Amino acid sequence: MARADDAARRAELAAGARRAEAARAQQLIDEFVEAVRRAGIAAEPLRARLLSGHQVKTDRSGWYLRRDHSIAIGTDGGYYQLVVPGGLTERFRGVRLQPSPPPLVIGRGGKDGETGDLKFFLDKRIAAG
Repeated sequence: MARADDAARRAELAAGARRAEAARAQQLIDEFVEAVRRAGIAAEPLRARLLSGHQVKTDRSGWYLRRDHSIAIGTDGGYYQLVVPGGLTERFRGVRLQPSPPPLVIGRGGKDGETGDLKFFLDKRIAAG
């Protein structure tokens, strides 16, 4: 029983750490949305990529953070991952995006050049205009 209690406690601590990270990241995102609006940087309609590789329209507008357009910040302050499941229906109708809890490090565990601090990606997007 003690092992199960220890495992449950570790899971609770990990979930708490993820929630705290998402809250800190959301503060950065909120500051970013305010900054791009002040700077007059226009949002654009976001497109997602299905797992099959097809591009589809979405119900959101915002600003892409990565060159491959796989991550974006919506005008609503949501953090969106733009590689989504779907099939023929989504190719014609598009997809409804749901925000994800934002991380402080984008692409954690990914290839070099595809990872970095969220703040770096946000600042880079503002600098690009």
